[in-house]
Parts: sequence; C-alpha cells; structure tokens
Amino acid sequence: MSETATASGKTPVDFWFDPLCPWAWMASRWVLEVGKVRDIEVRWHIMSLAVLNEDRLDQLPEDYREMLATQAWKPVRVVTAAWQKHGADVLGPLYTALGTRFHNQDEGPTLEAIAAALEEAGLPADLIDYAEQEDFEFDAQLRASHKEGIEKVGQEVGTPVIAVPGPDGEQVAFFGPVVTPAPMGEDAVRLWDGTLAVASVPGFYEIKRTRTKGPDFSNL
Repeated sequence: MSETATASGKTPVDFWFDPLCPWAWMASRWVLEVGKVRDIEVRWHIMSLAVLNEDRLDQLPEDYREMLATQAWKPVRVVTAAWQKHGADVLGPLYTALGTRFHNQDEGPTLEAIAAALEEAGLPADLIDYAEQEDFEFDAQLRASHKEGIEKVGQEVGTPVIAVPGPDGEQVAFFGPVVTPAPMGEDAVRLWDGTLAVASVPGFYEIKRTRTKGPDFSNL
C-alpha cells in the first residue's frame, strides 16, 4: 500500500489490536490523543494473541497458556463478528467500550463486560453468541486481518502493530509503541513525531529496553 493521505486528506494510521492486550490499549489511547492535535485518521484492524501464539504454546508459561485458552478468543471473536456484520466503522467504538471495561475498570474479559460493551457501542446483543463459538464463522477473516498486520513486522512481536507512511509513501510498520502510562498532551505529540521520524529512516528497525513497569491505566 502506498498512501500518504486518506480520502479526507488526513495522514493514515493503521492500528492492529487485540482487545485483551493492555499494551495495545494504552497505545490506542495515545494515538487517539494524537488525533486531537495532528491531522490523522486511525484505521482499526484486528489481530489475535491466540492466533499469534497457537504454534508455540509449549514455549509459553503455564499461566499465559491458560489465559490464551480461556480468555483470549472470546473478545476477539465478538469484535471480528461485529466488524464482519456491521462494518469497520464499529471497530473503534467497540474497542473503546471493551478496553474501558477490561482495563480501566478492571472487569476483565468476562461475558458480562463484553455484553455491556456491545450495548454501549449500539450493537446487537446477540453478537455475544460468537464469544464461545468454537467453530467460529469468521475465523478466516480474523486470521486474514491478523496476517496482514503481522506480515508487516514479522513474527517476533506482539500487539499492537502500527503502520504509518514512510518518506516515499510506503507504509512502515512497527510493533508498539509499548509505553506506560499512555502519553497525553505534549508527551503524546512528541512520541508521535518521533514515530514518524524513525519511520522516515530507511533500514531503521528497533530501539528497545527492558520493561520495568507494568501497565498503568491511572490517567485513562
């Protein structure tokens, strides 16, 4: 994809998320904060921690395997079904409703939280039925969306994946940003400008340090 502006003339930001991931949640709130002062258009896409890790379960800690098996599939299936049945425009509002409950309000990915999020986003209540649909009707579409994002950055990543225009208009994608708490105000803009700056450097791949803090939702 070669694209430096959307039809509205705004800078496109493609953002792949799993609604369960706290790091994706904070990055998503950061990019929405950026949208208050920069002319960007965020386009939401689905990826899945369960899909990402399904071929390497034996390498994961037991508690993480348990989380993937019991929690990770339900919300991402509901979000995918909402997208397929009601269009991509529902992804942002539904993600906000889910993430607020899962993370800010510490409800976790319960069926009750998912049902409340569907109601808040103005979506049909029966979408909750997809949460536990093991033979998932839209599995192919979920995996295709996940693949589109992950192929931009490679397999050695998690969520989120963000893609922005590089210097020649081609998309440049990164895993991250992984940041806590979500930057607000001038901090958000500085991180955004830095993201575009590194995307403008051919061959730039990674800056990294060990995480010493867990997710902090106190400013959301």
